[in-house]
Order: sequence, then C-alpha cells, then structure tokens
Amino acid sequence: MDAQVANHCSIKSAAKASSPQNAADSRAENTPKKKPRTRRGRRGKRRRGKKANEPPPFLPPEVNIDLKLVNPTQYRFEHLATQLKWRLQEGRGEAVYQIGVEDNGLLVGLTEEDMKASLKTLRRMAEKVGADITLLREREVDCDRARRKIAEVLVRKVPDDQQFLDLRVAVLGNVDSGKSTLLGVLTQGELDNGRGRARLNLFRHLHEIQTGRTSSISFEILGFNSKGEVVNYSDSRTAEEICESSSKMITFIDLAGHYKYLKTTIFGLTSYCPDFAMLVVAANTGIAGTTREHLGLAMALKVPIFIVVSKVDLCGKSTVEKTVRQLERVLKLPGCNKVPMVVSNPDDAVTAAQQFAQSSSVTPIFTLSSVSGENLDLLKVFFNILPPLSNSKEQEELMQQLTEFQVDEIYSVPDVGTVVGGTLYSGVCREGDRLVVGPTDDGRFLRLKVCSIHRNRSGCRVLRAGQAATLALGNFDRSLLRKGMVMVSPKMNPTICWQFEAAIVLLFHAKTFRRGFQVTVHVGNVRQTATVECLLGKEELRTGERAVVCFRFLKHPEYLRVGAKLLFREGVTKGIGHHQVTETEYF
Repeated sequence: MDAQVANHCSIKSAAKASSPQNAADSRAENTPKKKPRTRRGRRGKRRRGKKANEPPPFLPPEVNIDLKLVNPTQYRFEHLATQLKWRLQEGRGEAVYQIGVEDNGLLVGLTEEDMKASLKTLRRMAEKVGADITLLREREVDCDRARRKIAEVLVRKVPDDQQFLDLRVAVLGNVDSGKSTLLGVLTQGELDNGRGRARLNLFRHLHEIQTGRTSSISFEILGFNSKGEVVNYSDSRTAEEICESSSKMITFIDLAGHYKYLKTTIFGLTSYCPDFAMLVVAANTGIAGTTREHLGLAMALKVPIFIVVSKVDLCGKSTVEKTVRQLERVLKLPGCNKVPMVVSNPDDAVTAAQQFAQSSSVTPIFTLSSVSGENLDLLKVFFNILPPLSNSKEQEELMQQLTEFQVDEIYSVPDVGTVVGGTLYSGVCREGDRLVVGPTDDGRFLRLKVCSIHRNRSGCRVLRAGQAATLALGNFDRSLLRKGMVMVSPKMNPTICWQFEAAIVLLFHAKTFRRGFQVTVHVGNVRQTATVECLLGKEELRTGERAVVCFRFLKHPEYLRVGAKLLFREGVTKGIGHHQVTETEYF
C-alpha cells in the first residue's frame, strides 16, 4: 500500500484507540436504549439516508488491481513493467487494470492529480513492453473525503509470434432474424436501408441473394486497432489492409437459420471450434423457429453464448421488453441455468465482457437496430474488450503436441492447385512441412507437402494451435480429399475406426431408441450416417435416459479423438455425448 494511504489508515486507527474507555461507558449508561429496528425500518433509512458514510463496494479478487502508480522508484517501475508483461502473456495479449483499488478489492479511489500520475506511469509501463492502453471508463467513489475516482484501463499487445489476436464468433438464430444484415453493418461500416442492402456482400450463392437467406457457411472479419477503434471495410479496401491495421480480429462464422440447413449449422459449430456464439433474435417475432434449437446446440457443445435482440426499430418499446422478458425466462429455466444481463450503456458493456469471460453462466443481452444504429456501439465495445477463453499455458500445451489439422473445406485455385481450409487443433504447422492426410475410403493415409499458408486472405509462414487457415497443397489430387479428413504429423501413427463407443444422453425420441436405428453423427469435423450396433447393458433407450452406445459408420472409416464431444440427430431425434472408445479396424 502507498505510504500516504498507510499513514491515513494508521491515523484513523490511532484516533479510534485513544478514545477513553470511561467516557464510552458513561455515554452508554446515559443513553436510553433504542428499540431494535425492523428490516423495513432499515430499508427505509437506507433509501432516505445519505451514502457518504457507507463503505465502498468491493471488486472480485481476480482482476488486475493497483491502488496507486504515482512516481514509482526505478526499481518499482521495473517490477511493475515485468508484472505487466507477465499479465499480458497470461491474458494472451490483453490485460485490464483497475486503478484506485486496494489488493482486497476495496474501491478507495484516487484524487484527480494522483489519477493523472498513475495513468502516466501505466502508459510508460505499456511503452516499455511495446503495448498500448485504452481508458475504458472512470467512476466516482462515494466517500466522506474529497472527490475520488477509479479507472479501468485496457492494455493490449499483440504477442511477438502472432500478427493479431483472434477470436471466432459463431452467429446463430432463426431465419429472417437479421444475422447477415447485422454482420454486414458491422463489417462494412454502413447501416442497412431496411431492405437487406447490408447483407448482399456476405452471400456466396445466387439463390441466397434472391431469397435473402443464408444456406452455407461464410466468414466475415471485424478488426480493432491498438486504441480500440473499429477497423472494417469502410476505411480499408481489402481484408489484407484490415489485418495489417488491426491488433485484434473478430472472425464471424455466419451460419444458416432455416431448419432444412440445420446439418450445415451443426457442422459449423462442431468443426470450426468457435470461442463464442452470438444468438440473434428478432424483436418483432421473439423466440421462434430454430431459436431454441440453436440455443440448445450451443449449450450442448459448451460454447459460451450471448444474445442480440435485433430489429428494435420495427416495434415499440413494450414489444422489445416483452421479447427480452421471454428470453430471460428461457435462460433461467433449469436446463439453462443462465444469468441474463441486459446491456443498456457503455459501463454495462464493459462489465458484461469481463463477467462473460469469467463465468459461462452470465449471458449478456443486447437490443439494437441495424437500420437506425441504436446500441451498435455497445456491441462494438463488448467485442473490443472480450478476452480469449484459453490462457497462454493451455495454448502452449496444445502447441507442444503433434500437428493435427482438420479439413473442413476443399478448393481448386488456378495457378495454385488444391487448397484445403480448416482449423489446426494441435501442434504447429509451417510452410514446407510434410504431413499425412486421411483416412481415405480404404483406410489409408497419404503423404503431402504444405506449400503455403494463408490466414484471413493474408500469407503467413507459421500456423499455431487453435488458428484457422487455408493450406495450399500444390498438385495433390483433389479427388482423394473430402471433408472430415485430418492432416497429421507422420509421427502420430493415427488410428482409424469403423466402430466406436460413446456415452450419450437421448434428448428426444418419439418412441424407443434401439439397435439398428440410423442417425447422423457429428464429431468435430466428422459428419456421417451411423447405425446403432448395440446399447451396452440395455435393450432400448427413451427420452432423457443415458447409456453407452456402440455406433458403426456406413460409408467410410473416420479418425476420432477420444473424449471429443458428440452430437447426433435424425428428424426429431436428438442426443449428445462424448466419444469413449475407438474400436480400430486395420486395413
């Protein structure tokens, strides 16, 4: 604690200790005893009385807190700079500082002069480690002394081995809820005209433009520079320029909302490994269509989800409030157990981003319009502050493992050759690496060479665990590739399976789930029809029951990781679980 604050505390304690005991006793004897106050009386006094003498609130202990950074010695400054560097490494390039807060979380506050000096010191610390700072918000603290403030500061530094920080956000919601329009407004920087103009640049097929409905998976990017300012196509002509100007990138995975494209939506959730999910709900229709199913999918796959209520310009305030209350009721149901948090101002957006990253039970709710632009700035503040889920230690552990790349897309590019797109699950992939890809229909793995790597349409030499990219494979025969394959290190000696066991929960089935039933199984980037070979210890299964089930693929063998999340469906039949044991069949 700073010497000035310590002296203040010691003087206060000494004054309290020097009060004569006999004077206290005489006052106690002469003072008539008061009647005990009821709870209602206490509440009334709390409402009527002043808050000047109430103790300041507390902050949770896990935030980065510093009471004062005023004129530190050189030794103290070096220590603070080293501490900042460590915090940035732990936060994968981001750290939030609370200035004017004691180590136990007590909001003490600083005078205006001390606050300016502390921010100046923090700026010097950031410059020393090559980082930038952004003042998120300032608050006045209620106290009986002079006006005091606390400040919240975001420190950001792109790690030396990365071009930018990267977060992936899957966009879910019912058809016609405004998902693609919202992404168009965020990434293009222009408001919609009310007739879907903003979404036209996002569509990949002619029928999508004609119907206005997404049927495939598309990717859009939104950048933030070191000062927290938005970088999008309004001031950058190409994706390369956005990447060069950004220190943080949000990659949106735009998924289909119509029920007939549900398999595509599930594939996008399971294969592209999103960090977060954004559920878009139209204010004028509320929870309708596939909204509940998309919410259930995100929860089953344990993807943290937040909600955006769109189209608030089309309906009155009462209708918007009705939709929000409807969402709150659903989120509080026993199956969800979420804590809804409505974001209505910039302070709420900052708090929501921090609480959302710390606890998956917190679910922020935004109400906005893509036509009028109402509350769009709150969503941008939220994205700017939202930290990555995994820390540097988890990332390092994944990078130490052998290379494993999931093949999600396959292209043929003129003058380049065969190109595959996907996510690197583990390890590190470099230009020139020799890997094996498979399994083929006959269970083999084929050798290939990685010729070049591109991320967000920009070339890069190294791909690290958790990053999505496209890999050029040169003249490798495209007909030998398919979605669901993996590219792994030859040292891995990968095993494949026709049959596997999984511990499942049957979420819904009209009759009884038994041997011979066929379902579509989703495990990571694998999507294939499988037959139920047997239920261990049971003859049949009903809705809500658990069992260990043996599945067998119909078309070709697959590569599966033990412990991977599993999701299966067929019509109204739905279930979730995780892969337990692989029954290997050699070829």
